[in-house]
Amino acid sequence: MDSGPPRRLLCVGQRLEALQAGLAQAGWQVYSVPDFAAAERTLRDTSITVGLLVSTSEDEAAWARAGEFVQATELVWVALLQRQALRQPACLDLVLGGLFDHHHLPPDMPRLLATLGHAHGLAALRQERRNLASEQADVGIVGRSPATRQLLAQIRRVARVDAPVLVQGESGTGKELAAHAIHLCSPRRDGPFVALDCGSLQSPLFPAEPAGPLRGEAAAGLQHLGGHLQAANGGTLFLDEVADLPPGLQIALLRLLQERSIHRPGSAQDIEVDVRVIAATHVQLEEAARAGRFRQDLYYRLSVLHLQMPPLRERPQDIALLAQHFYALYAHERRPGLRGFSRGALASLQAHAWPGNVRELNNRIRRAVVMASRRLIRPEDLGFEQAPSLDPADALDMARTAAERNAILASLRRAGSNVTQAARELGISRMTLYRLMAKHGIRH
Repeated sequence: MDSGPPRRLLCVGQRLEALQAGLAQAGWQVYSVPDFAAAERTLRDTSITVGLLVSTSEDEAAWARAGEFVQATELVWVALLQRQALRQPACLDLVLGGLFDHHHLPPDMPRLLATLGHAHGLAALRQERRNLASEQADVGIVGRSPATRQLLAQIRRVARVDAPVLVQGESGTGKELAAHAIHLCSPRRDGPFVALDCGSLQSPLFPAEPAGPLRGEAAAGLQHLGGHLQAANGGTLFLDEVADLPPGLQIALLRLLQERSIHRPGSAQDIEVDVRVIAATHVQLEEAARAGRFRQDLYYRLSVLHLQMPPLRERPQDIALLAQHFYALYAHERRPGLRGFSRGALASLQAHAWPGNVRELNNRIRRAVVMASRRLIRPEDLGFEQAPSLDPADALDMARTAAERNAILASLRRAGSNVTQAARELGISRMTLYRLMAKHGIRH
């Protein structure tokens, strides 16, 4: 079996020969330094993701300095310390708010190696999240599922042309986010992106076919529409829930789009506008047009290009990644001791049907970040009455299966789909990797 690349560990503090030997035997490449100044120099020259702090100190000031150093790095930290050190507030703050885990001296090597292995896995997931964030920073859409990758490819294709786009999908799937992504990837990216909620323009005073000048609320609605069109000049106008437009404004919008100009009351000249229109709706607009609930001519004008937003239940591989994304997004709202999600919470997230899609996930994570009272977020913090009907073994198997698949996908991506290179990185044989790829439905 191919041996994987060495896992690098920064060991700061007291040097224990038996510890060093055990780490090396387990495959760790250990960078041992006596203090934080030397650790800073090492980190400038070497890429390391896991740190081990070894200290017999019971000094409050020393632990305060350790806390400052740990918080200033991006490493995942584990500490080896004396049990008595936990009596110092600075040490306790570090353990609760800055470390992945801690062990007492003398070390129990099997337990310590297991913890360091988990820390290395967490560091790899964080790096994967940073890589994805870098890849998707230009569009703001998070995910690595086949459905999300297909959506991103479609967004980049439709962004290259200037035709109108109709974005359809269930409520909460991120239709405005997709529209904004199209704008950011298009030649109009430096122009304005103006969103208009068409539901706000509903009024019983709109005639179905305006025959003369509109008055009152109807005139105000038309002026509102024209104002948004003018504000989007040189950029993109996003019409959210376009199916909610009253019939009178539907024909007014059609005229505005055909003539590419708006008329301001009291002005002798029309104002020309250069706008790309992206419309969105959660209803089947073609069916609404056939049934007479929406103008067919306006439907054809708006739907030159189509984009279908996948519901969250069709992209289960994205759930944990999105949860971590929202957890990081609301970091400023969480208390210092909160360290992430429990296995039960992750299992609950995977088992939920998500009728409210990504918006519902966002809301549940934000509520949990604020309300969680323990070290890890639990199912009840997410608003689930109880964990899904899985026994602990099933929940653990689910988490392991998801982690295994994600690790394989990440390695293949880093290796440019080179199976030999990916197998070497994972520390398994090529045949084993092929078998695992077949197990998880990963095509080469």
